[in-house]
Amino acid sequence: MLTSKQRADLRSEANTLETTLMVGKGGVTESVISEAATQLESRELVKGRVLESAMMSAREVCDALCEALNADGVQCVGSKFVIYKKSQKKAQEAAQKARAMQKKASNPVRRGAQERRKKAREEREKRNEYFRQAAIQAAIDRRKNSK
Repeated sequence: MLTSKQRADLRSEANTLETTLMVGKGGVTESVISEAATQLESRELVKGRVLESAMMSAREVCDALCEALNADGVQCVGSKFVIYKKSQKKAQEAAQKARAMQKKASNPVRRGAQERRKKAREEREKRNEYFRQAAIQAAIDRRKNSK
Protein backbone atom coordinates (compact mmCIF):
# COMPACT_ATOMS: atom_id res chain seq x y z
CA MET A 1 0.00 0.00 0.00
CA LEU A 2 1.36 3.38 -1.00
CA THR A 3 1.28 6.47 1.15
CA SER A 4 -0.13 9.68 -0.29
CA LYS A 5 3.40 11.14 -0.53
CA GLN A 6 4.66 8.12 -2.48
CA ARG A 7 1.59 8.21 -4.72
CA ALA A 8 2.18 11.92 -5.43
CA ASP A 9 5.82 11.24 -6.36
CA LEU A 10 4.78 8.41 -8.67
CA ARG A 11 2.11 10.58 -10.31
CA SER A 12 4.73 13.23 -11.05
CA GLU A 13 7.00 10.55 -12.58
CA ALA A 14 4.11 9.20 -14.65
CA ASN A 15 3.53 12.59 -16.31
CA THR A 16 6.52 12.10 -18.58
CA LEU A 17 5.84 8.41 -19.32
CA GLU A 18 4.57 7.24 -22.67
CA THR A 19 1.43 5.10 -22.71
CA THR A 20 2.73 1.57 -23.24
CA LEU A 21 -0.21 -0.63 -22.27
CA MET A 22 -3.44 -0.65 -24.31
CA VAL A 23 -6.64 -2.37 -23.26
CA GLY A 24 -9.07 -2.96 -26.12
CA LYS A 25 -12.51 -4.47 -26.53
CA GLY A 26 -11.36 -7.80 -25.12
CA GLY A 27 -10.92 -6.18 -21.71
CA VAL A 28 -8.43 -7.50 -19.19
CA THR A 29 -7.25 -10.74 -20.80
CA GLU A 30 -4.37 -13.05 -19.91
CA SER A 31 -2.20 -11.44 -22.58
CA VAL A 32 -2.84 -7.96 -21.15
CA ILE A 33 -2.02 -9.22 -17.66
CA SER A 34 1.20 -10.92 -18.79
CA GLU A 35 2.29 -7.84 -20.74
CA ALA A 36 1.58 -5.63 -17.71
CA ALA A 37 3.57 -8.01 -15.50
CA THR A 38 6.51 -7.89 -17.89
CA GLN A 39 6.45 -4.11 -18.05
CA LEU A 40 6.10 -3.76 -14.28
CA GLU A 41 9.11 -6.01 -13.72
CA SER A 42 11.28 -3.97 -16.06
CA ARG A 43 9.98 -0.46 -15.26
CA GLU A 44 8.02 -0.56 -11.96
CA LEU A 45 5.67 2.14 -13.27
CA VAL A 46 3.35 1.53 -16.22
CA LYS A 47 0.97 3.93 -17.91
CA GLY A 48 -1.96 2.39 -19.74
CA ARG A 49 -4.94 3.45 -21.78
CA VAL A 50 -8.39 1.97 -22.22
CA LEU A 51 -9.61 2.25 -25.79
CA GLU A 52 -13.12 3.53 -26.53
CA SER A 53 -14.14 0.13 -27.90
CA ALA A 54 -13.60 -1.49 -24.47
CA MET A 55 -16.67 -1.97 -22.33
CA MET A 56 -14.76 -1.12 -19.13
CA SER A 57 -13.73 2.15 -17.52
CA ALA A 58 -10.13 2.99 -16.71
CA ARG A 59 -10.87 2.55 -12.99
CA GLU A 60 -12.25 -0.97 -13.53
CA VAL A 61 -9.27 -1.97 -15.68
CA CYS A 62 -6.82 -0.49 -13.18
CA ASP A 63 -8.47 -2.33 -10.27
CA ALA A 64 -8.57 -5.62 -12.20
CA LEU A 65 -4.89 -5.38 -13.16
CA CYS A 66 -3.86 -4.38 -9.64
CA GLU A 67 -5.72 -7.34 -8.19
CA ALA A 68 -4.30 -9.79 -10.74
CA LEU A 69 -0.72 -8.54 -10.38
CA ASN A 70 -0.72 -7.57 -6.71
CA ALA A 71 0.22 -4.04 -7.76
CA ASP A 72 -0.87 -0.58 -6.60
CA GLY A 73 -3.01 1.80 -8.60
CA VAL A 74 -1.46 5.25 -8.71
CA GLN A 75 -3.88 7.28 -10.79
CA CYS A 76 -6.86 7.08 -13.14
CA VAL A 77 -7.68 10.09 -15.29
CA GLY A 78 -10.13 9.84 -18.17
CA SER A 79 -9.20 6.77 -20.18
CA LYS A 80 -5.64 6.55 -18.82
CA PHE A 81 -4.36 4.82 -15.71
CA VAL A 82 -1.03 4.29 -13.96
CA ILE A 83 -0.03 1.23 -11.94
CA TYR A 84 3.06 0.55 -9.81
CA LYS A 85 4.73 -2.55 -8.44
CA LYS A 86 8.14 -2.69 -6.78
CA SER A 87 10.51 -4.69 -8.96
CA GLN A 88 13.13 -6.98 -7.39
CA LYS A 89 15.29 -6.64 -10.50
CA LYS A 90 15.27 -2.83 -10.29
CA ALA A 91 16.01 -2.94 -6.55
CA GLN A 92 19.04 -5.18 -7.11
CA GLU A 93 20.33 -2.96 -9.92
CA ALA A 94 19.91 0.14 -7.75
CA ALA A 95 21.76 -1.54 -4.87
CA GLN A 96 24.64 -2.53 -7.15
CA LYS A 97 24.82 0.98 -8.57
CA ALA A 98 24.84 2.49 -5.07
CA ARG A 99 27.67 0.17 -3.97
CA ALA A 100 29.68 1.07 -7.08
CA MET A 101 29.14 4.78 -6.49
CA GLN A 102 30.12 4.43 -2.85
CA LYS A 103 33.37 2.72 -3.81
CA LYS A 104 34.12 5.38 -6.42
CA ALA A 105 33.21 8.35 -4.28
CA SER A 106 35.34 7.52 -1.26
CA ASN A 107 36.82 10.66 0.20
CA PRO A 108 40.64 10.76 -0.29
CA VAL A 109 41.11 12.99 2.76
CA ARG A 110 39.18 10.55 4.93
CA ARG A 111 41.07 7.62 3.44
CA GLY A 112 44.40 9.32 4.27
CA ALA A 113 43.28 10.02 7.83
CA GLN A 114 42.20 6.39 8.23
CA GLU A 115 45.57 5.16 6.98
CA ARG A 116 47.43 7.50 9.38
CA ARG A 117 45.30 6.28 12.30
CA LYS A 118 45.96 2.67 11.31
CA LYS A 119 49.75 3.25 11.18
CA ALA A 120 49.68 5.04 14.55
CA ARG A 121 47.72 2.15 16.09
CA GLU A 122 50.22 -0.38 14.71
CA GLU A 123 53.16 1.62 16.09
CA ARG A 124 51.45 1.86 19.49
CA GLU A 125 50.88 -1.87 19.52
CA LYS A 126 54.54 -2.53 18.60
CA ARG A 127 55.74 -0.14 21.33
CA ASN A 128 53.41 -1.67 23.92
CA GLU A 129 54.56 -5.17 22.98
CA TYR A 130 58.22 -4.10 23.30
CA PHE A 131 57.65 -2.63 26.78
CA ARG A 132 55.62 -5.68 27.80
CA GLN A 133 58.48 -7.97 26.76
CA ALA A 134 61.00 -5.68 28.48
CA ALA A 135 58.96 -5.78 31.71
CA ILE A 136 58.76 -9.58 31.54
CA GLN A 137 62.51 -9.82 30.93
CA ALA A 138 63.21 -7.43 33.84
CA ALA A 139 61.05 -9.54 36.15
CA ILE A 140 62.90 -12.68 35.07
CA ASP A 141 66.28 -10.99 35.66
CA ARG A 142 65.20 -9.81 39.15
CA ARG A 143 64.17 -13.34 40.08
CA LYS A 144 67.50 -14.74 38.87
CA ASN A 145 69.46 -12.10 40.81
CA SER A 146 67.47 -12.58 44.02
CA LYS A 147 68.18 -16.35 44.14
